[in-house]
Parts: sequence; structure tokens; C-alpha cells
Amino acid sequence: QVQLVESGGGLVQPGGSLRLSCAASGIFVSRYVMGWYRQAPGKLRELVATVTSGGITNYADSVKGRFTISRDNAKNTAFLQMNSLKPEDTAIYYCNAGLGIREFWGQGTQVTVSS
Repeated sequence: QVQLVESGGGLVQPGGSLRLSCAASGIFVSRYVMGWYRQAPGKLRELVATVTSGGITNYADSVKGRFTISRDNAKNTAFLQMNSLKPEDTAIYYCNAGLGIREFWGQGTQVTVSS
């Protein structure tokens, strides 16, 4: 059974940082495209960042230069380092693993940016 478990969310002030983790079981993250998505209240889920098995990264324009996606194959975990957080980054953040037609989602972790 495949599980993706996110952690690291919380409440942070504008300008602050958080590091999200996505611990995988049942798959090897090294073989998958790992991604982070987010969904704010009343909005559609949107792509934040992805990293391929070869290490190629892709970011939404809104987070470029502030967020960094990475993967630790030994720990079978993906990460999202979020710096210079803004109120508009407030959302539930979801981890995603994709390989061909196989796709898995985590349960999400809440990130709230507010003073």
C-alpha cells in the first residue's frame, strides 16, 4: 500500500520560512516525479513545484526564487523549503508522486501565513 505523509505545515508570519516533508512508503521516490500542489479556500488546486527522477525542477511563477523542492532518496522523502512566505501562500499543501499512469496523493498539510 502506497502512502505519502506530509508534515511541517503550520502558522508563520509573513517573511518567515517553513519546510514541508513528504515521507513515502510503498514506492521509491527516486523513480517518481515528486510534486507539491496547493489549494487555497475557494480556489482550484495548483502546481507549486515538481522534481523529476533526474533532478529537473519546475516551479510556479509565483514561488520562483522563494521555494525549493528537493528529494532525499535515502530517506525516501521529498521536501519543499519555503522562504519569504506571503499571505497569499496560505493553502493546504499536498504531496504528489507520479509515474506514468500511477499517481498518488498525500492527505495535505495546512500552511497559514499571517501576522
